[in-house]
Amino acid sequence: MTIVKKTDTYSISKRRDGRYSVEGSNGKAINGDDKVAILIAEDLIKVAVAAPVAEVVEEVVEEAAEEAAEEAPAEEEKSAE
Repeated sequence: MTIVKKTDTYSISKRRDGRYSVEGSNGKAINGDDKVAILIAEDLIKVAVAAPVAEVVEEVVEEAAEEAAEEAPAEEEKSAE
């Protein structure tokens, strides 16, 4: 691993597989949101924004409502007989 940046509170290393390792001043690994925040602050990674899921969910709900509306009259006709 090569040291990319070393500060008083943490050190950032780049692993051979291209990923980054962040260790605190106490020698323990920093993981999760803290690690991501440090790497973003150092401009070592870029965070991609996820595509909005709301549009897909709305389409599925509308399709389900249409299918239910089509099936409901068919069931009423059967019970009327």
